[in-house]
Amino acid sequence: MTMENEQRTRERLVGRTFVQLADSLVSGFDVVELLADLVNSAVSLLGVAEAGLMLTDQRGFLRVMAASSERTRTIELLELQNDEGPCLECFRTGRPVSSVDPDERAQRWPKFASHIADDDIGPIYALPMRLRDETVGAMNLFLTPGPGLPPADLELGQALSDVATIALISHRAMRANEQLAEQLQLALSSRVAIEQAKGVLAERAQVDMQAAFELLRSYARRNRRQLSEIAAAVAAGELSTSAFLSSDG
Repeated sequence: MTMENEQRTRERLVGRTFVQLADSLVSGFDVVELLADLVNSAVSLLGVAEAGLMLTDQRGFLRVMAASSERTRTIELLELQNDEGPCLECFRTGRPVSSVDPDERAQRWPKFASHIADDDIGPIYALPMRLRDETVGAMNLFLTPGPGLPPADLELGQALSDVATIALISHRAMRANEQLAEQLQLALSSRVAIEQAKGVLAERAQVDMQAAFELLRSYARRNRRQLSEIAAAVAAGELSTSAFLSSDG
């Protein structure tokens, strides 16, 4: 295959990869599959030996989320166990990290470097998964001993990471909006049940609506139950009026 054909093949592969990542912006995509595609695309497009990826969980702790091989997964876990390494530095600073010289690496991350000294690993890069001021993770790229990546390939790797980051943040925002909508709907449903229960209790106990609400709330507090749960029981006829008028209820 000529160099020109190789370039065209690579361009087509780049195009397909970005289409796949962009397709993740629609609802219903699989996050795990997205991250697996990202590390595998980095290996095939950039010509690196291996790639791994870490993301933050809901508490802000980094977790290994994808790896192109079990060895890569082990290396990523070593970073977390030793609390040092290119991926962690990249995440904490929000900037790309490169390490081409093994001696420099040993001074920079001594514990991490000692663990990979016999693993035939050459240049290492870490690219932030960042959108504006929010960094959600980082992607590690591992090369075999030899020259490092050219700037154009690093830019391509960062572009892949950026598209995946946008998909992830959009997914998180969408999930948050869905949860908020569910909470609002639950609150509205509870409010309807409470109004119904107030009407039932006001009629049966011959009190006004405010007094009926205070009876509902007092009963719920005494019995350590949710107000919406008590209201639903009243509306369904499962609690009698006497239960609310008795101090023992």
